[in-house]
Amino acid sequence: MHAETTPLQALWQGARDSAPFTIVVVPFAVLFGVVGTEAGLNLAQVMGFSFLVIAGASQFAALQLMTDNAPVLIVVASALAVNLRMAMYSAALAPHLGAAPVWQRALIAYMNVDQTYALAAQRYERAPPLTVPAKVAFFFGTCIPIVPLWYAGTLSGALLGSTIPSEWGLDFAVPITFLALTAPALRTGAHVTAAVTSVTVMLLLAGLPWNLGLLVAGLAGMAAGAEVERRMTRRAREATT
Repeated sequence: MHAETTPLQALWQGARDSAPFTIVVVPFAVLFGVVGTEAGLNLAQVMGFSFLVIAGASQFAALQLMTDNAPVLIVVASALAVNLRMAMYSAALAPHLGAAPVWQRALIAYMNVDQTYALAAQRYERAPPLTVPAKVAFFFGTCIPIVPLWYAGTLSGALLGSTIPSEWGLDFAVPITFLALTAPALRTGAHVTAAVTSVTVMLLLAGLPWNLGLLVAGLAGMAAGAEVERRMTRRAREATT
């Protein structure tokens, strides 16, 4: 029988588990700071992006569209499409954290990013089970290395800008981050279908202006994954009856 994990123990466990992500989070944030200043944004605007959004993929997508002089509606719609996964993250965490106080849920919603979600979801599914306060503490623990370093990395990139040598290859952090997060999540046929569909549609529509293929690919991937999940659930239900 496992001893109950205290909130303090869960907090430090979350911080320890998320520490390896700093290897890619820091260069990812620095890269955004560099790209933002090179695109003509001032320091306040670059930092506003990272403070208000905390989502590198949608920040890069929005910034690229802004530099291409895309309509504001397209910029906002693309950023929202990239961040639609956050709604699914929230739905997945709600059964575990829904009983937490409102102020805690508000902070969790603000800091619910790919890395913190992935670690929290995996921990909540493992034994030993955690109490709600311990689950909240674990989530906040995952944020300790991630969120402050995202701010600091963006600030460093914005201040240093073009002084960072191109040989450093900071752009490696973008694909590495998403590979590290996505690969372990492809655990069911629905997950694989959604990933394959979205990638395929995005490649087929890569020539569309203003990155509109991204919007279609995201919707197509979610629809395909949901359909496979529906069929799998129906078959499982029929097998038990």
